[in-house]
Amino acid sequence: MTSATLRQLLLLSALWGGSFIFIRVTVPLLGPIVTAEARVLIAGLALLLYAIIIGARLELQSRWPQYLLIGTLNSAVPFALISAAEIHLSASMAAILNATSPLFGAVISAVWLKELLTGRKIVGTTIAVVGVVVLVGWSPLPLNSVTLISIGASLLASALYGLAGTYTRAKVTAAPPLGMAVGSQLGASLMLTPLLPFMPPTAAPSLVVILCVLTLALFSTALAYVLYFRLIVDIGATRALTVTFLAPIFGVIWGALFLGEGITVSKVVGCGIILLGTAFVTGTNPRSLGFRTSIHL
Repeated sequence: MTSATLRQLLLLSALWGGSFIFIRVTVPLLGPIVTAEARVLIAGLALLLYAIIIGARLELQSRWPQYLLIGTLNSAVPFALISAAEIHLSASMAAILNATSPLFGAVISAVWLKELLTGRKIVGTTIAVVGVVVLVGWSPLPLNSVTLISIGASLLASALYGLAGTYTRAKVTAAPPLGMAVGSQLGASLMLTPLLPFMPPTAAPSLVVILCVLTLALFSTALAYVLYFRLIVDIGATRALTVTFLAPIFGVIWGALFLGEGITVSKVVGCGIILLGTAFVTGTNPRSLGFRTSIHL
């Protein structure tokens, strides 16, 4: 992994980690559906413009059913769930819970694709569950029904990310990556649009909220997708998964810097345990990801 690639990886992690603070600022005013809709629509249109400028092959007509399903599973529903959860959860906690996505992906792949659920994966999943328990049980948040439902919504979003990844591997072959990004975001927008009248904003958005929505859509979604697919091409999907480990850390840091969320012992310990479990499940370690090499460059 070169120093340039490492910088791209860190930027992507910072962007995805930052998405949780933008949601936390936006969702109390706009609501979860409008927040998710604005995110995917603006990102989809920006990506479409980018694709037209560079002349990229998208295959929107031939693959629209696949893109629509990916957009539903990987963007529309999970974005709405995370947004709803962040009405009651801190941005940093939502970011940490999101790190469980590869764990759900491993379990779903074992069931759907008949991939072997090895002892290592079982141990990793168990460790991660312990991490969630530590994060939640040791949290200053009240353990009432609202908090538990919000945590469940975050974990369900992670499970849908895992399901979307497994579906893509199983059914979407040889699709252009940028086409998937454009098609899935515009497809997600179509799925969310009918829900807008039922959950309207509570007030007119302030300038800060508008800027957060634009940053969330253009940088934490559109630019992040471009960087992510670039990394997959340059270093492969396995190494690109490093973002799973770094994004929650940035989420905690951004939450502390910009929202005044405390970096508590429960967050540090819970995050560490969840990431350890994720490392077991994905079989990832710093040496295999090329960090040792990058340090010497």
